[in-house]
Amino acid sequence: MITSILNNREVSSALPPGTPVLDFVRYNQYLTGTKIGCREGDCGACTVLVGEVSTGELRYRTATSCLMPLGNAHGKHIVTIEGLNMAELNPIQQAMADESATQCGFCTPGFVVSMAGFCLSKKAPTSQNAIAAVDGNICRCTGYKSIKRAAARVAQLLADRREEAPVNFAANQAILPAYFSTIAERLQALSLNLNGERTNDNPAAQRVGGGTDVYVQKHDEIRDASIRFLFDTPDLNGIRQVGDQCLMGASTTVTDLIESPVMQAHFPDFNQYTTLISSTPIRNMATIGGNFINASPIGDFTVFFLALDATLTFRAGRTVRDLPLRDLYQGYKTLDKHPDELLEQIRFTLPDRNTRFNFEKVSKRTHLDIASVNSAMSITIEDDVITTVRLSAGGVAPIPKQLTKTAAYLTGKRLTEALILEATRIAQTEITPISDARGSETYKRLLLSQLIKAHFIKLFPELKAAQLLTV
Repeated sequence: MITSILNNREVSSALPPGTPVLDFVRYNQYLTGTKIGCREGDCGACTVLVGEVSTGELRYRTATSCLMPLGNAHGKHIVTIEGLNMAELNPIQQAMADESATQCGFCTPGFVVSMAGFCLSKKAPTSQNAIAAVDGNICRCTGYKSIKRAAARVAQLLADRREEAPVNFAANQAILPAYFSTIAERLQALSLNLNGERTNDNPAAQRVGGGTDVYVQKHDEIRDASIRFLFDTPDLNGIRQVGDQCLMGASTTVTDLIESPVMQAHFPDFNQYTTLISSTPIRNMATIGGNFINASPIGDFTVFFLALDATLTFRAGRTVRDLPLRDLYQGYKTLDKHPDELLEQIRFTLPDRNTRFNFEKVSKRTHLDIASVNSAMSITIEDDVITTVRLSAGGVAPIPKQLTKTAAYLTGKRLTEALILEATRIAQTEITPISDARGSETYKRLLLSQLIKAHFIKLFPELKAAQLLTV
């Protein structure tokens, strides 16, 4: 049985654990305010809140319920739009109404849930953060100006929060229903009656982390599949620093990375990079290990960690082996991974004071889109000489790859505009892009050259950018 708190009541279900939460709340619980849109996590019409007691503190994150397996709801608080209703419109709903931010209303529940998630987060109560909270919600008819105004009004509701816990403040100020203040205690009591994480010893079981890719690819078959759930496995979570190494579990989410003090300290532009990658609900669900194992040639975090020369730890029973990420990909969607192996840990060397890092991505849309070409670079310079450089690229070959010839050419040389231009020419010999929906071969080759130049322009502002970009 899968047990959770759904809105303000405890529910248990014997449905297949692979059932999408969207189908459970609509067709089993008859909570039809949560809408069915794209079933790919792109539109946000099905957004719900997921609350759990993490590190002794109640934390809420938004999720697209069309991609969330019911098994990942076990022991958590799931909130649909109905769970936000009060005797009158709650202040978020009222802001949407007052600003004429809804017409057909199909997308409105998702927007309200996402704004509620913002109210329950620790993010600063600014209009910018409130608007960013709805970056996974699409409106088809109203227009975004009125929605932005509503989001700004919601941010104003939090102006006096100060040090009070977000959940308590939202409940005490009647921004959200009062029952939210009881959830932490109820989840802790619920956990005492659960048998821990759902186990599945079937060696052929489908492994599911956040579900953000597998539920798109295998929507029809995943519901009734035998599943081994990895998302909440303690041994696969967490980010920590040991010496100059960063160690993270394979089920670490993008949001975990964003909130990690380790990543914030060593990658000051990390939040800027992640705004180019998916949306808030997807970042809350998507795991780094899943990004690697999916083996997409344009996987954003695969490209990111290739430039850091990350090492993967695989486990099969008692057998453990390490494999450089650069050696994982043997061909399109072909991995150096045994079927019984589980990706357990990712580790990489953190940048020191002489090392600079940058990530670049170009897609048809700036946000909420997959890359046409992406690239990352880690470079160390001592006494004006490049001592170490790792350059990665996606979208230009059947696999995400390190550009080793280009890196070898750059190593040991003084940084000049001429050196960079020659490096872009060498990079062209390492790639084999194809023309597809994301751009022609010629366009992708041009993009990679421009992204390599962008790395250097961003990291070394003293370079003559005009000289680079006109060639």
